[in-house]
Amino acid sequence: MQLKLHSEQEKIALMNESLTGKVFLVEAFHVPKRPMSHAYAFDMDEYLKSYGAVGAIEAERYQIAGEKKDFVSYMASKRFQMKQHIRSTFPESLQSEAEALLIGSREQMPSEMQKAYQTLGITHLFAISGLHVALVALLLYECLLRVGIRKGTANWILILALPLYAFIAGGAPSVWRSVSVTELVLLSMLCKKRLAIDDAFALSIICFVLYQPWIIFQIGFQLSYLAAFSLIYSSSNLLSNASFIKQSFVITAVCQLIVYPVLLYQFYEVSVSSFLANLLFVPLFTFVILPFNFFFFFLTYLSTPISKLLFSMYEPLRSLLEKFIVYISSFPFQLWNPMKPTLFLIFIAYLAVFIFFISIESKKSKLFSIVILFIPMVIIHLVPYVDSSTKITFLNVGQGDCIIIEMPYRKEVIMIDTGGLLRFDQEAWKDTKEVYEVGREIVVPFLKGKGITKIDILIITHADADHMEGAEEILEEIRVKEVHITPSSFRKEIMNDLMEEINKQRIPLYEKKAGDHIKSKYYQFRYLYPLDSNYEGNNDSLVLSMRNSYFHGLFIGDLEKQGEEDLVRNYSKSLQHLTLLKLGHHGSKTSSNQSFLELTQPKVAVVSAGYNNRYGHPHPEVVERLKSLQIPFLQTGTDGTIQVEITRVGEILISTP
Repeated sequence: MQLKLHSEQEKIALMNESLTGKVFLVEAFHVPKRPMSHAYAFDMDEYLKSYGAVGAIEAERYQIAGEKKDFVSYMASKRFQMKQHIRSTFPESLQSEAEALLIGSREQMPSEMQKAYQTLGITHLFAISGLHVALVALLLYECLLRVGIRKGTANWILILALPLYAFIAGGAPSVWRSVSVTELVLLSMLCKKRLAIDDAFALSIICFVLYQPWIIFQIGFQLSYLAAFSLIYSSSNLLSNASFIKQSFVITAVCQLIVYPVLLYQFYEVSVSSFLANLLFVPLFTFVILPFNFFFFFLTYLSTPISKLLFSMYEPLRSLLEKFIVYISSFPFQLWNPMKPTLFLIFIAYLAVFIFFISIESKKSKLFSIVILFIPMVIIHLVPYVDSSTKITFLNVGQGDCIIIEMPYRKEVIMIDTGGLLRFDQEAWKDTKEVYEVGREIVVPFLKGKGITKIDILIITHADADHMEGAEEILEEIRVKEVHITPSSFRKEIMNDLMEEINKQRIPLYEKKAGDHIKSKYYQFRYLYPLDSNYEGNNDSLVLSMRNSYFHGLFIGDLEKQGEEDLVRNYSKSLQHLTLLKLGHHGSKTSSNQSFLELTQPKVAVVSAGYNNRYGHPHPEVVERLKSLQIPFLQTGTDGTIQVEITRVGEILISTP
């Protein structure tokens, strides 16, 4: 259920208490399903399915009608109190780490740090994992023995305490996996019938799936059980390496190999540097940072002055470590980002991984084992480079423009605009800690899902937020060889952040206007507009023509009536009977005038406009003109991301999600 907050007081009231167990009386309506941004975007339907839900509703009015008093609600309230305690006693810079490590809450983790951990392949350090639970169990067990409690009694206390810790830690699949396996082994030992670890592991999966069948769709469940499976069944190889460093490396390698196909399928990239990064950071976080957080947490209850003193010494050191992590994560070529593999390629990859493990265990040739392992990787990597068609993708970025042009065999990639948000002033209490960025949340996942790691030319048609605000995030994640802008637009204040990033990365920047060309072995790319160097807004948008013997496309940014009339006057012959037209200014009534549409007569037109947008784009007048001229058109907001594929023989194929 989505709940819209109407006042700051309402927000404060709901944030200051646990909602678990609360009974709400609501007047709600069904949330209409919007088209996905693209095939690689967050899929709400899949997310709902993984939690056993069937849909979403939005509450218009609500009231709290009561509260259920049960064990789950009680434990949730205790977890909430721990979170509030951390936020009131820990320094702000240490709060997100403490919440993640102690109670399994990562909602405060800054996006910059999340990106750094993902690059290094150490994000799992901030999830409460099996090693984490094992360390907690060991500490509790040793403490019980040190105070004189017998081993049998200590085991019973562990059996009772571990499930409580699982609730406090948020109940993630990795936590329950570790707790349930430990519980089963301890119970079997107390019953004098020791259960093998792999049998306990199998029983854990069976019980989990019987209790929550939909859990198999959760990525955390898949990764947690796959990693544990790999360690259990490769223990003979792990034990054969006496050196701690060798064992650590083998553990990391085994876990990475068993989960890499899932990582590629879900996140489209794998950290190459994780093999080395985990050697350093797993021991550091497990045996230093995690115990420190437990120590500080208990100390804040015992003595506030002492905890503040120790925090003042620990915080600068932790800050240095954070800067070091961000620094080393900035090194290039740490991520392998081929594309999102098909399920068939995932099957082949897992087949190769299992053959590799079997070959290593049976002492087969190491060269043979490595070749088998790498064959699917090479295939996955090369798939995008054997496609002979041209693809033009109009990305559904909401109320904005973003077009990606992929040449045959991925020889060249041109991006026209990057999408972005038109931000309006609002009350401070409505602001979120992490600002939503179209570039990071929509465009970059698409590029990574396609395996696009390099953009040859980024074209910013003009200095409007909905066309260029996402560029900064794209430049941070994807290598861009050069940027084209319309003359003088770099002087606009809204371009400052982008210009700063361009200068930081030393990316060549070119001002383009009518008559300039883009070199390509497949198409003739020519700028048709603007005609002068004085930037005044929409009617100075860069207009790009893309044509060969069987295709002619025209991309006109936010060009309006005056600009369209200039095109009709100056290119009356060359713009006749287009194959594809990107309509100007999102289908506004100030663009797509009659004379321009009559001249171009495109076989298909595309409107980049948001779903149910506040401007009413495309305007009814524009829609009527298109219909009267029998010009078929698609809209990104209602049809989703639109792909136009041009085959080697000139056939035009159009697809939507």
